[in-house]
Amino acid sequence: MNRPIRFLSVFCMLLFLALLLNLTYLQYWQSESLSNLAVHPDNRRIRDYQFSQQRGAILVRGKAIAQSVPSDDAYHYQRVYPQGPMYAAITGYYSKDYGIGGIEASQNGVLAGTDSRLFVNRVIDLFGSEAPKGGNVTLTINPRAQRAAYDGVKALGGDKKAAVVAIDPNSGRILAMASSPTYDPNELATHNFAKAKAYKLRLGADSDSPLNNRAIEEVLPPGSTFKLVTSAAAMQEKGYRSTSLVPGGSSLDLPLTSKPLRNHDGVSCGGEKITLTEALRVSCNVAYGWLGMKIGQKPMVTTGQGFGFGERYFTDLDDSTTRQAISHVVSDGVTLDKPQQAFTGIGQFDVRASALQMAMVASGIAAHGNVYKPYLVDQVQAPDLTVLWQAPTTKLHSNVLSPSVADDLTQMMVNVVDRGTGSAARIAGVQVAGKTGTAQSAPNRPPYAWFVSFAPADNPQVAVAVLVQDAGVDRNSITGNGLAAPIARAVMQAVIQ
Repeated sequence: MNRPIRFLSVFCMLLFLALLLNLTYLQYWQSESLSNLAVHPDNRRIRDYQFSQQRGAILVRGKAIAQSVPSDDAYHYQRVYPQGPMYAAITGYYSKDYGIGGIEASQNGVLAGTDSRLFVNRVIDLFGSEAPKGGNVTLTINPRAQRAAYDGVKALGGDKKAAVVAIDPNSGRILAMASSPTYDPNELATHNFAKAKAYKLRLGADSDSPLNNRAIEEVLPPGSTFKLVTSAAAMQEKGYRSTSLVPGGSSLDLPLTSKPLRNHDGVSCGGEKITLTEALRVSCNVAYGWLGMKIGQKPMVTTGQGFGFGERYFTDLDDSTTRQAISHVVSDGVTLDKPQQAFTGIGQFDVRASALQMAMVASGIAAHGNVYKPYLVDQVQAPDLTVLWQAPTTKLHSNVLSPSVADDLTQMMVNVVDRGTGSAARIAGVQVAGKTGTAQSAPNRPPYAWFVSFAPADNPQVAVAVLVQDAGVDRNSITGNGLAAPIARAVMQAVIQ
């Protein structure tokens, strides 16, 4: 063989080898990514192929909240959501032309059967000449708690903006997550594509953004519920106790400004000096504004970070449009002056938090200063229900509070419910720890109503945060106790009773 022919033969062999390597890389290493509609929503060939397959179920306590049932059309299977609006913020939706969201998106590889953990199942289906089946995803949700959360926000009115999150403080398992207004994912999954298009356009044009999950995507001033973080910083970082005396008058003179910080309605908190326990019970702005200045920016931020402020720690619902919004005590690069520190101490100025984040604050106190990473996906199962993966329990931060500080703060929160502003959260025979909040927003819109809590106080099983962003009522009627606490009480009762 002459040299040119030998050279050409070697070159062709190298090209053939490169082709084989590339094919192997695409088929094995990149197949899951390329077939993942959450990553490549415009891959029409994969989308049409997967739309005709039997997709796995999304399960809560063994019952499907999303499943594929046989259909008598060209697509073979119809995706259905038996309790669509109640779980929409969690399941998301699966449609042919309008993408996917929620668990349908974040767990698409499992549900579509393309996840690497289902490789053996795909091989068995191939040799058995059976159509491939998707795996199942089991969630951490407590169905009774989810029903209570959904019914609670629904009772405000179908178009009212609100969110609820409930967490097991000892593990981080999300027990309930509701967002209002909601939508019906069945309307997007229908094989009547003209109807699906009209519904998607209507949702997209709705100024209330029903496709948004307010529990994780909306960050707003938490108001007086943030006084729990201020209390934690004062006690953990500055040595204050529940019996320590703080100012309790009707107003607080602030440096650098002629405008004082006043209590709600301008009334006194009970005397010139009151205990920290009493300050939390009556939600005293004067006391907590003063504490904000005494604590200072760095210790306040450090304490907030211990509870998860400034972090993105929840990814179970990530899709092409949805991400956990980052809560913060202070925006990056901002240095607070003394008046701004005072307003930070009462949960105003630059403080922003989601319902998930405030549930994390309650969970951290309930778990004696340990903060667990929240998670929603509990198990990944093969089509035959064999468990392929079990979610671990993971601490996000340890020893955020000492056990003694956590215990003192718990008793302060019990006092809020038993004798203070959180009376609507009381449960007969059960000690409830809680804190109300009413956060001012803009002069032309009503305040936000908040409530955070956990129960039983002596053996916590559930921590809850409720945000009522817009209840459509007179601003003078908006309080955390009046609007948010009854919803939290119902969710706690659903878990513990």
